[in-house]
Amino acid sequence: MKFTVEAWDSDYGAPTEAELDDASQSVDPSVEVAPDDWRPLLPETEPVDDVLFVDGVRRVDATLWIDKPPDFPAFALAATYAAGAVRCNGSAELEVAEVGRGLFTSAPAIDIATGVGTYEVKATKGTTSEELWLGIQQRMGDLEAKVAREAGGGELMIVDGPLSHARDIDNAVGYIKTQKVQYLPVELRSVLTSLPAGYRTPLFLTTTSWSRFSWYLRLANHAGPAGGLVRCEVDANQSAADAARVATRVSATLPRYASARHKDPRAPQNLYPIGGLERELRRRLGDKELAMRSLRRTSTLVA
Repeated sequence: MKFTVEAWDSDYGAPTEAELDDASQSVDPSVEVAPDDWRPLLPETEPVDDVLFVDGVRRVDATLWIDKPPDFPAFALAATYAAGAVRCNGSAELEVAEVGRGLFTSAPAIDIATGVGTYEVKATKGTTSEELWLGIQQRMGDLEAKVAREAGGGELMIVDGPLSHARDIDNAVGYIKTQKVQYLPVELRSVLTSLPAGYRTPLFLTTTSWSRFSWYLRLANHAGPAGGLVRCEVDANQSAADAARVATRVSATLPRYASARHKDPRAPQNLYPIGGLERELRRRLGDKELAMRSLRRTSTLVA
């Protein structure tokens, strides 16, 4: 039996799902290279020297039940989230960071003021765990877009995750390090699995809730079919030729920031600037136990 051991730390799941959702019907792979000519492309250009990296983190501080007699209490989550941007241009410097707190629920509620800060009501569509988590994710994405705009210009801006919240920002590129969707038709997937380190696929156009140009890049050689593999995307409100130039510059730049296994459990996909930014943002979230105690104290005062 032939097998490989995935380098990505299993505590973080896997860099690609075992069963990918098939979205190949919404893809046009001919925007840069005809499908019959698809092959790995080497980005023959110099790396970009001034790059902004944007990311966000979130944490649930407590699960709450909101009284609404005579009905059963409603489910809610009190969460803290943060977003920031770090600039790399010879050194790495934090440009901007912001923290938000929210009370996520669809039930009638008011803001909760605590000793660690105020949890402002953030209405969600429903009160299932999935709907509340989606609400937290959306608010964190909004905050990421806000700090991206505040950070100012850069030759490139790499947004960790899909670009949906920041697709109107100049030079913004979405950076997706875990793969959950299969965009390529079967006949082109061999190009993806055979990508050498430092090479990218040709562009493909995806049209779903919004249109974007995407490409895959192999950051570095690692074990497993998804080792070192990431997907990047830019808004399709530009020509394919312009998007291809961006793809070439991004693909020439990102491998220099690829992390090593002994320093990051999600290596090489979790880029060094993003890993450092995550650590700083988690520090700014504050102590979870302190937040929990503060929420409990407030609940006794209003009981």
